[in-house]
Amino acid sequence: MSSKIILITGANSGVGFAAAKVIASASPNYHVLVGSRNPENGKKAVSELQAQGSIKGTLTDIQIDVNDQASIDAAAKTIEDKFGHLDVLINNAGVGTPNGDIKTQLERTFQTNVIGPIVVTHTLKPLLLKSKSPYSIYVTSGLGSLSKAADPNDPYSQARYDVYRASKAALNMLMIQESKEMGPKGVKTFAVCPGLVRSNLRGKTEADVSAGGHAGDPDVAGQTLLSVIEGKRDADVGKVVHKDGVHPW
Repeated sequence: MSSKIILITGANSGVGFAAAKVIASASPNYHVLVGSRNPENGKKAVSELQAQGSIKGTLTDIQIDVNDQASIDAAAKTIEDKFGHLDVLINNAGVGTPNGDIKTQLERTFQTNVIGPIVVTHTLKPLLLKSKSPYSIYVTSGLGSLSKAADPNDPYSQARYDVYRASKAALNMLMIQESKEMGPKGVKTFAVCPGLVRSNLRGKTEADVSAGGHAGDPDVAGQTLLSVIEGKRDADVGKVVHKDGVHPW
């Protein structure tokens, strides 16, 4: 059986790293491309994953900066030359709300969390369409749900992160539109909410990574992503899924 080729952007840490570990540990038929903006970080991540001893599949680092079209084009060419197609694209790379005035926050956050992922998918679409069972997955957040944000009884309704929340809401809308466009062509499109897990998205101090001690294990998010690419969530295509179900809009 030929390998299923899976690209994860921003896979050198956090949810992306956990997803690479969980997926590559699930089957010898999975070849995971560990995407990283910094090539050295990508190589280090692959070495760390291979050293864990649980890996059944294969791993390769690949440089990809979602904010750099030349980098995206180069990654697409590498995938085409080596594999000829792409089975799963997991757009995971993202940022929290950066410092600066509101205009700077909006520009930087939307560039990485919305524009970057959509451009990556657009560039890699021809390779996805060569797969027998392609998946296009965006890592989003329940904080992007308008219904949850407007519900005073929702535990996260009072959370700020205004720009970050807006960026994920925009990403969710574009995911829905993509699902309508690419579904008839055989591409299954999802947004996946990892939940509150340990990540340097919020910063690099222990308090930030652990969200004050409230963040869970990112491997749980990896398991959710694995369930999607294994076809276990196909009934929820075009929706925002999480480990326990579907988020309302």
